[in-house]
Amino acid sequence: MKILGISGTITGSKTSIVINRVIEEIKKLNPEIETEILDLKQFNVQFCDGRPSLDYTGDTKKVIDLISSADSYVIGTPIFQGSFSGALKNLIDLVPPAEFHHKVMGFVATGGNHQHYLVIENQLKPIAGYLNAYVTPSFVFAHNEHFSAHNEIEDPELLKKIGELSQQIVYMQDRLINSK
Repeated sequence: MKILGISGTITGSKTSIVINRVIEEIKKLNPEIETEILDLKQFNVQFCDGRPSLDYTGDTKKVIDLISSADSYVIGTPIFQGSFSGALKNLIDLVPPAEFHHKVMGFVATGGNHQHYLVIENQLKPIAGYLNAYVTPSFVFAHNEHFSAHNEIEDPELLKKIGELSQQIVYMQDRLINSK
């Protein structure tokens, strides 16, 4: 089983911090699970232009292959202007929809407005449904106030939500693998 954490932004650090923490919790739950993190800041991904995914090269091919090889995802995004990042939208557009079919997705969002958690409910979960993915019941929304001045997660309730999301991803993916 391979779980891929995706930090779907090319700016900031809070989304990556939360994604890394979820992946750490997953590893604590089951050290045998293979995990990897895809931080879009570390790749030069081309814009999706409609060509077949097999025709992309370089970093774009690497991220498509990385996503395609995973069994489950922890997908994170900052919220900009009431929506998820354009970098994440581009990434989703690059990957053939069938690659997400019957895979588990858990969502993480970071934002400066307390109502931004609604982006997960109103935008990301419907996309997962379109992709025929399974979505965890819980998600994580981290507000700026959940972090210390040094960008460390210090809110106990947020840490609890991270633990719940991690457990659900592991549980759901395990059940899917064992039902085949």
